[in-house]
Amino acid sequence: MQLECVFFGPFRDAVGTKTVRYETTAETVGGLLRELEADVPELDGELVAADGAGLAGDTVVTLDKRNIMHIDGLTTRVHEDDVIRLVPSVYGG
Repeated sequence: MQLECVFFGPFRDAVGTKTVRYETTAETVGGLLRELEADVPELDGELVAADGAGLAGDTVVTLDKRNIMHIDGLTTRVHEDDVIRLVPSVYGG
């Protein structure tokens, strides 16, 4: 399935662009984040906490404008054409 991933701050720098149509076999946000960490070496360890139980640092991830921590966390299910936004722990405007 394809998802739209929108990256902010250093995450955008690591990926090289703000928005990516990303092809994934992941069924959950956690699976997607682990794929992104594997595919983009600069993101390794920046999205998912080392213990795998949550997000790294104060990273904020939204699914269609809802914070995943207010849904089902890393086990939040993803669907075709969902929009995932990834904001690093320290990012201001």
